[in-house]
Amino acid sequence: MKRSKEEQKKATIRKLTEVARVHFSAHGYAEASTEEMVQEAGLTRGALYHHFGNKEGLFHAVLAMVQAEIAQQVESEAAQSEDLWEQLVLGCRAFVSAAVESPNRRILLIDGPSVLGWESWRQMDQEHSMRLLHEQLLLIDEQGGLKPVSIPALTHLLSGAMNEAALWIAQMPDQQHALIEATASLRLMLDGFKAQ
Repeated sequence: MKRSKEEQKKATIRKLTEVARVHFSAHGYAEASTEEMVQEAGLTRGALYHHFGNKEGLFHAVLAMVQAEIAQQVESEAAQSEDLWEQLVLGCRAFVSAAVESPNRRILLIDGPSVLGWESWRQMDQEHSMRLLHEQLLLIDEQGGLKPVSIPALTHLLSGAMNEAALWIAQMPDQQHALIEATASLRLMLDGFKAQ
């Protein structure tokens, strides 16, 4: 059965972003070769330019894919509890854990801000992980679970702390132990905002 043009387009985009993700993760944005990516994907440079405009456009699509996957992991992990506060803790841990995974770390935390610029990167972050964090904090606040605090300020504070924690964990020789330490510290910080 012949695929429609829309199905072919989606398959081409998916194939190229999957291959590009491996290259961007392994080599970094600057060293990743678009020629190698299109060859490995079995496509032409024209396909890359047609669907993404340029290398930066392809990177943008890969970063969006990584952020969407991490947001999905956060939601899945948080859903393991019925308790709103525990959902927050589980979601925060899931974000940090996913962000330090080698396929994600370089794309999300190192090249993302430098390639796209801080404002574009933050906008993308706000559409995914920060959005989930903000929504969860609002729910907790509506139930009287937070001390009086600005939800937007707390969202940005926690998001920044988690991004920095992920960068720190990524540099540690024993990342699993560092993740445990960071999660314990994050829980203490979160507990400081919890209504008694």
